[in-house]
Amino acid sequence: MPLDVIMPALGMAQETGQIVAWHKQPGDAVSKGEVLFEVETDKATMEVEAQGDGYLTDVTASEGTDVPVGHVIAQISDTAESAQGGESPPPAPAEDTEALPEGKDVIMPTLGMAQDTGLLVTWHKAAGDAVGADDVLFEVETDKSTVEVNAGVDGFVAALLAEEGEEVPVGQTIAIISAQAPANPVTRRASSAATSTEPPKAPAKPEAKAPPAAKAGTDKAAPPSAAGGRILASPKLRRLAREQGLDLARLAETGLPQPFHVKDLEALKAMPAATAAGTGGGPAACRLKAKVKAEGFSAFATWAAENARMTDTPALLAGLCAASLGKNAIVAVETFGESKTYAAATQLGKTEASDDAPQLRLRDLRFTPITTVNVGGEDIPTLTLTRRGKGLAITLEYAAGQFDASDAITLLSSFAGRMEQPLRHLL
Repeated sequence: MPLDVIMPALGMAQETGQIVAWHKQPGDAVSKGEVLFEVETDKATMEVEAQGDGYLTDVTASEGTDVPVGHVIAQISDTAESAQGGESPPPAPAEDTEALPEGKDVIMPTLGMAQDTGLLVTWHKAAGDAVGADDVLFEVETDKSTVEVNAGVDGFVAALLAEEGEEVPVGQTIAIISAQAPANPVTRRASSAATSTEPPKAPAKPEAKAPPAAKAGTDKAAPPSAAGGRILASPKLRRLAREQGLDLARLAETGLPQPFHVKDLEALKAMPAATAAGTGGGPAACRLKAKVKAEGFSAFATWAAENARMTDTPALLAGLCAASLGKNAIVAVETFGESKTYAAATQLGKTEASDDAPQLRLRDLRFTPITTVNVGGEDIPTLTLTRRGKGLAITLEYAAGQFDASDAITLLSSFAGRMEQPLRHLL
């Protein structure tokens, strides 16, 4: 089946692109990854690569032509002969648009040269809503990033042509914004998504087999991991791995170059179960550290005891944990030789003792000789306080899957800020 070559969107506000030069002529053999043509917008000139192997056919736009984003400008076919059926794709969307309201088309943007589809994560506006040009209309996820996309024009959401969770081909219209409030807003699925995404899926299978090859892991040993042992992986791969209970650390141990992308998922899934058992028997551990001044919390604890009759220091710490999480939580506070569990509240003075299973653990080792911890992932996320010179070191350790990276960073940053300036807890 021929693979359509479309005019890509190189920016959120781009409506057309000018073909600067074709690097291949009709009938020429092309390989995936070869530069096919150059396109120019008002902001950049980019080389666009072929997304499949075959022959360039049915070229409909010449050099110097301005082409609307998403329009088919050529095909990559199995043979060098022109496939006259290549003109059939344009009429298909034309039939769909007859029943749709008039307005500005919003397309699935191209966020990368190798992108065929985008996952519609969420709509920020509903059909019929008023929208401003700078308002976020939707979020789209590729194998490399998740991006908020603005409406680009003032008006009303007259049509939503794709549902959340759908994979939509780049260039396909997914919404229409009209100048006037629509009488009958349209909401429906991306009807052609299933058929449009089939051509890209065919070459995707060989890509999944490429990562296990020895060449990928042995050519260069430098890029396999980032500083501090952090695993570099695309948001989409992290989400899929988390949903399927897969450990990205196993990929890192094979020596495959990072960052990892969705194409590496098949390699991870194909790894034998014995490999998983040999990696330590538990979930991969993640570790974040912060350093703050020690005087802030000490002074706060003294003030709370003298002015608010709050003499239970572990309860204060549990309350700071809940406030850092942004919600009430069951927090276990361990000191040297003792452990207490609290139903911690975000409001000062509302924390009470509890017998429920904890959701977060805090180890207070400030008054012990221990200055560094590296326990690894446990049954629940764990914050540890230790002395570091005249200040405090705060270490957050958690197992893969217990936190997203952004949530872990937010928790540690918020808790560290409250330990250094506890009066934030009263605001």
